[in-house]
Amino acid sequence: MLAIEFGPEGGVVIAGRLDASEAPRAQSFFDQVQGTVPVDCSQLEYISSAGLGVLLKTQKRLLGSGGKLKLTGVNSHLNDILGYSGFDQIFEIERAR
Repeated sequence: MLAIEFGPEGGVVIAGRLDASEAPRAQSFFDQVQGTVPVDCSQLEYISSAGLGVLLKTQKRLLGSGGKLKLTGVNSHLNDILGYSGFDQIFEIERAR
């Protein structure tokens, strides 16, 4: 199950599992964001390749208009996935403390 909503100060809070079954709903949500957007991933338990695709598509769109996604609260497991896929070169990532 995925929970995704706007958090305080216009950021996005994402929790649960971002997999193929939730990717269309997540993409619809991310299609609404503009500018530089922090994404709180501290409660994100799992992300599939479909979920990574949602983030990548959104990042490409935002970069075209001078914005970007900034992934925050990234746990070690998610950080490994982002590193293995090369996404650590595409996104600004702030590890969980």
